[in-house]
Amino acid sequence: MLELKGIAASQGISFAKAYIFVEPNLSVSEKKISNVSEEVAKFDSAVEISKKELSIIKDKALENLGADKAAIFEAHLLILDDPEFIGTVRTDIESKEINAEYALKETSDMFVSMFEAMDNEYMKERAADIRDVSKRVLAHLLGVDLPNPSLIDEEVIVIAEDLTPSDTAQLNKKFVKGFATNIGGRTSHSAIMARSLEIPAVVGTGNITEQINNGDNLIIDGLDGVVVVNPTEDVVAHYEQKLADFEAKKVEWAKLLTEKTVSKDGHEVILAANIGTPADLEGVKNNGGEAIGLYRTEFLYMGRDQLPTEEEQFEAYKTVLEGMGDKPVVVRTLDIGGDKELPYLDLPKEMNPFLGFRAIRLCLEQKDLFRTQLRALLRASVYGKLCVMFPMIATLQEFRDAKSMFLEEKDKLIAEGINVSDDIELGIMVEIPSTAVIADLFAKEVDFFSIGTNDLVQYTMAADRMSEKVSYLYQPYNPAILRLIKNVIEASHKEGKWTGMCGEMGGDPLAIPLLLGMGLDEFSMSATSILQARSQIKNLEVPKMKELVEKAIDCSTTEEVLELVEKYTK
Repeated sequence: MLELKGIAASQGISFAKAYIFVEPNLSVSEKKISNVSEEVAKFDSAVEISKKELSIIKDKALENLGADKAAIFEAHLLILDDPEFIGTVRTDIESKEINAEYALKETSDMFVSMFEAMDNEYMKERAADIRDVSKRVLAHLLGVDLPNPSLIDEEVIVIAEDLTPSDTAQLNKKFVKGFATNIGGRTSHSAIMARSLEIPAVVGTGNITEQINNGDNLIIDGLDGVVVVNPTEDVVAHYEQKLADFEAKKVEWAKLLTEKTVSKDGHEVILAANIGTPADLEGVKNNGGEAIGLYRTEFLYMGRDQLPTEEEQFEAYKTVLEGMGDKPVVVRTLDIGGDKELPYLDLPKEMNPFLGFRAIRLCLEQKDLFRTQLRALLRASVYGKLCVMFPMIATLQEFRDAKSMFLEEKDKLIAEGINVSDDIELGIMVEIPSTAVIADLFAKEVDFFSIGTNDLVQYTMAADRMSEKVSYLYQPYNPAILRLIKNVIEASHKEGKWTGMCGEMGGDPLAIPLLLGMGLDEFSMSATSILQARSQIKNLEVPKMKELVEKAIDCSTTEEVLELVEKYTK
């Protein structure tokens, strides 16, 4: 028996045989060619076949996983239409008179290296996309078949170096009971898709492919990030009981579907969901979401070759607002630019895009783009309870400028005879430390705050959480972070305003006791975490959690904070 540790990427426990997901040999060498036009035609043919395959995979992802996951494959198709990428391959074939396989590999390696050197999460994902697409085209050039996960017809746990988005989208949850990989993290495409499919996943094991053989009996524990190889009867019995306990918890959580979120001593909070597209609404309702705490509108702009029209945006916002009825919907205005490139926007290349021209900075300069979104939101506002949130706000003047444009568009629409709600709240994401420090000044002018902890932690600790060398500094429970969060919440309450949290910390069972003690009003998280969080809050007492917070902010280290949380929540 062997026990391997990794990162718990998707909850659940499964028992099945190992299916080693082996990639074919795609190694190539440089060869001189005599017929350039024939080689270019061969490359073009491989690209066209790949496009057809990706269109089929995209449709399958749309049906099984929703529009935001299908958008990944729209992005893959865009790569195959990108004149810079495809054109470079063709130019290399023609100018160097080399084989298409080698020209593709050279170009792909160059683009992957360029994106990976940017050292941030979004660009690492783009590098993975280019690898995935290039591998598909290369397989057709070499005349070899890529493994097809959709052909798996028995219960297995898939073991692989990594699973690409197109691999994961083809998994049939009827047969694939989980997967484990050598590399990856909780924010990788494959992990996100595993959570959508609701199958257990353990990633980042290091070398699991070298320690498992096809047909080995496996247990995958997506709760604690463990894979057990050829377990004994006693170990199987232990995990069967652990699974039974988990399933029993899910049954208990399901009973809270229509309940309000109330602590043991009667304090009520709101549990909201983060969504990317209107298709995500079903998951919000099925999991008892009391609001939308973050609607990421950038998905409307991605996976396409031009800006969405005002009408397209209006329909999307209207669908979400109508779907939520009288429940609040917090819509984040366009958070793109810098690290998140759109092929149809000519954005500057930057050394440090996370600190660059993005989000509200982009919108305040490209005013037509911003005004179109604001008009669409205002028109949709009569169909529900709209809250508009501006991202990446660093100064009061930025908020004032954004609010001014919002009010100007509101006045224009009213003058045109178009109905607009008089009850729209305007807030900001608190993700920049300077904003958190002067939250008392912002609180006098905004209607609400929503704390984006993913960036707030990075910026406060000056540590990219995707950088392996400094990942130890990505500490959401560091007393410095806790003090900033507490300051923001207290500043809002002093002015009679409310504060939510839409970063990963908002749904973290370790953070919830601390956030409840600080007085957080709204916790926004992935929809599948809501019922578990509701159950947890039901068993916590606010006075005791306040006491926990006062001790936690005086701790010296993250480790001390976590020890305190464990002590107070036993």
